[in-house]
Amino acid sequence: MEYTTLGRTGATVSRIGFGGAALGLTNYLETFDPHDAADRAKLFEGIDAALDGGINYFDTAAAYGKGESERVLGEGLKGVTHSAGVPIVLSTKVHPKQFADNVRASLEGSLERLQRDRVDLLQIHGDTITVADADRFLAPGGMAEQMLELKAEGLVGNIGFSTEDNNDSVYRMIGSGLFDTVQLCYNFLFQHPYETSRPFGSMFEAEAQGMGILTMRAPTSGTFQRWIEMVNPANTFDYTPALIQFVLSNPLVDVALVGMRTAEIVRRNLEIADDLGGRLDIATVQERYV
Repeated sequence: MEYTTLGRTGATVSRIGFGGAALGLTNYLETFDPHDAADRAKLFEGIDAALDGGINYFDTAAAYGKGESERVLGEGLKGVTHSAGVPIVLSTKVHPKQFADNVRASLEGSLERLQRDRVDLLQIHGDTITVADADRFLAPGGMAEQMLELKAEGLVGNIGFSTEDNNDSVYRMIGSGLFDTVQLCYNFLFQHPYETSRPFGSMFEAEAQGMGILTMRAPTSGTFQRWIEMVNPANTFDYTPALIQFVLSNPLVDVALVGMRTAEIVRRNLEIADDLGGRLDIATVQERYV
């Protein structure tokens, strides 16, 4: 397993991270029920395979299946502190629509479900971040201030936010200097956070702030594959390894999160991550002139 340092947090993290949305969301990407005994058993096999392979970064959220993802990880990681000799880094999120005024309540629920007395990273669970959202997050008594209080108490190791955007509000959140990490939507289709030919993008700003950089949707959540099926229905090539390698090839990405559910999928992703020869030069991909 390839490891790196998660920005100024100082935490050692596996380059590929265990995306926990797949653990709790019913029929997410494929037919699945976290309450079905057979489906649920496979989840714990997947967590064990991740630990065996050296994955030490685990991502979840209170909103993934109304806490079900956290419950699964809480049970699967109960008593586990290390993966391949490296400390576990466990991250969860607080959703601003439900808990903007009471981050502590969200965290307390997460800690109970995760069976932990602290989390290594607490993030604002972001989608689109509007100007009004950023105003509320950064205002006195807002989510950022509440999260910093929890950090000071030792209930949270570091704080961050996740987002699907690359707008002014994201740059403002990054530039505030309050957050230790940012989790961005970034993949072969959605390259807006990192454009080397200018260069520009929120990933560069986060790096300048010393933030840890996490990415989501490395395999494009099936979007690229659906496009291929539309324009070339006879295609039989599996693009998943190349899509994950694209994200891992980015020198600013600390952890590429990939949704995982079964031991088979975990092992397949581990093989991809371990294939360092599959990395490419993104600057060359983005060149416009030869």
